Amino acid sequence: MQKSYSLATFSFLIVILVAVGQMSQTMYVPSIGYMASEFKVSPASLQAVMAVYLIPYGLSQFFYGPISDRIGRRVVILSGLTLYIAGTILALFAHDYSLFLAGCFIQGLGIGAAGVMCRTLPRDCFSGDELHRTNSIISMCMMFSPLLAPVLGGYLTEAFGWRSSYLFLALFSIAVLIIMTTSMKETLPLEVRRKEPVLKSYRHVLSEHRFQGYLICLVATFAGVAVFEAAAGVLLGGKLKLAATTVSILFILPIPGYLAGAALSSVIAKRWSEKKSLDVGLVSIVLGAAIVLVPGVMGLTTAPTLIGGAVLYFLGSGILFPAATTGALSPFPQHAGTAGALLGGMQNLGAGLATMVASMIPANSQMPVGLIMFLMSLLAVYGLRKVHSIPPSSEMPLAV
Repeated sequence: MQKSYSLATFSFLIVILVAVGQMSQTMYVPSIGYMASEFKVSPASLQAVMAVYLIPYGLSQFFYGPISDRIGRRVVILSGLTLYIAGTILALFAHDYSLFLAGCFIQGLGIGAAGVMCRTLPRDCFSGDELHRTNSIISMCMMFSPLLAPVLGGYLTEAFGWRSSYLFLALFSIAVLIIMTTSMKETLPLEVRRKEPVLKSYRHVLSEHRFQGYLICLVATFAGVAVFEAAAGVLLGGKLKLAATTVSILFILPIPGYLAGAALSSVIAKRWSEKKSLDVGLVSIVLGAAIVLVPGVMGLTTAPTLIGGAVLYFLGSGILFPAATTGALSPFPQHAGTAGALLGGMQNLGAGLATMVASMIPANSQMPVGLIMFLMSLLAVYGLRKVHSIPPSSEMPLAV
């Protein structure tokens, strides 16, 4: 462990770093109607914005993780932020929809560095119960940015137009780059950096069967969250014709559920067991997805069932993410970057593909989003059954 920071300082740096990417993912949601009108596209097609952002966000992490195991974490973070800023500026000034999507693509490509580092840096500095507690605290703190982003985006849109949201993101990311440049310490010393081939590192991590199970659970759970985030604005604003501020308020209502789940995760694990916390999380996401799905099967779209089901789903996600992330990363102290890249990359790639599929289905009711969320919850159940059927193992050293 390299405890270069206090927990408060460490959490602050991680939170502002990841907040850049999370705010980009949700801030535009209340503006969907305005953006569709300016770009002359249907509101439903704006779901592609999240897919175009999430896919490179996920894929780039497969590069950032192993590279950070070789050259360190700091240079990867600073390079990714710089690329993100370039993409944000392109999106801010784009007047063609294709060019706007290109800017979103570059945003995702750059901020993928933050996605993998938020999982890797805690493993550099902590282990065991302390790692689980740290992941829970960071998980709770990180949700304040998507809690704030849609509300801020809604008010900025109504006061200054939808482009003001992207101006805010550009200024905020520049501020984060300055803070990281001046305050970020390297958490991976030269003597423990890996020089082995990238593919060898990936094979080593993926050969651990418990890691495979945790990975399936995390990818599936996050895909359900992303599909809701992509579709909620369309259903609430496009289908139910609610105002941008109303959409933004309804959109953030599930977020406290996630915060409560993240707070409960380490408490349940400490009082009973980590398996118990994972089981509680699974029950919650299955029930939440079912609440969204059932009215959709009947052709209905209602704000109470859409948001109520999402609250339960987000509660379960908050319990699952810290516990499953801790379980997945714990066996890999020497391959934290590679393991973090697989977790972050596959989560966001899976979420991007799921939202792209959802964007291709006509949004006539909440059935498509409910169905995808329910299928993802069942896939998460399968992943954790795979974990629990295999005895724990520890990382075996590899020859350099």
